[in-house]
Amino acid sequence: MSRRNRFLVALLFIPLYAACSATYLGYSGKVRSPDWRTASREPAGLAPDPATTPEAVVQVYAARAVRWRGYFGVHTWIAVKPSGADHFTVHEVNGHRLRRTGTALVSSTRAPDGYWFGNRPELLAQARGPEVDALIERIEAAVRRYPYAQTYRVWPGPNSNTFTAFVLREVPELRVDLPPTAIGKDYLGWMPVARTPSGTGGQLSLFGVAGVTAALEEGLEVNLLGLTFGVDPNDLSLKLPLIGRIGSGKSDALAAGPAL
Repeated sequence: MSRRNRFLVALLFIPLYAACSATYLGYSGKVRSPDWRTASREPAGLAPDPATTPEAVVQVYAARAVRWRGYFGVHTWIAVKPSGADHFTVHEVNGHRLRRTGTALVSSTRAPDGYWFGNRPELLAQARGPEVDALIERIEAAVRRYPYAQTYRVWPGPNSNTFTAFVLREVPELRVDLPPTAIGKDYLGWMPVARTPSGTGGQLSLFGVAGVTAALEEGLEVNLLGLTFGVDPNDLSLKLPLIGRIGSGKSDALAAGPAL
């Protein structure tokens, strides 16, 4: 097959892949509630009750984004509860908030495991125990240093996933492997080289549009136009745009990991 014909086949494959992925998402129930104003924000039962959990807790979540964006990617956030605290504080970035208040950065006491406008969250990682208070201090310091609080772009970033990745790079002990559908996680601004959010490798990225990642936790990822393709030998899984991870043995329980 000539180079020109291969290129045409690739162009035809892209919309076919997108259509099949959208169908998969629709039947799997990962994108729901087209009316975001009435969509559920109820807790999903993945966070411990602060009233009966005196120890410090950090949790990292992802959920499909609102409305049409959910077919392409997820929204991520970080929830923290210091020792003895009676509530969680959720740190995240929200583009709608930027237009109203001048900053996209939001820290609130909403339910840490709340449905994201009808889409059930996934617990990506968790740390609990007496040493977690020190991690929380570093997380909150990183939140204050986030450099793009006054800027938000759905693609290629900076967005909510750029924020989560930025904070995680400051606390690599969490070893979080963000989903391939976390579009914007690879946005590094003017600095093209950085360690991965898990802290177990490095990545090269040109403004989140193209790049490559190699790490023990993330495996090998290639970013093309903000879409992630990869393979994770640790979980014997593939990473694909729109669909996410295929073949992973991870679950919410496994993602929680041991207490620190």
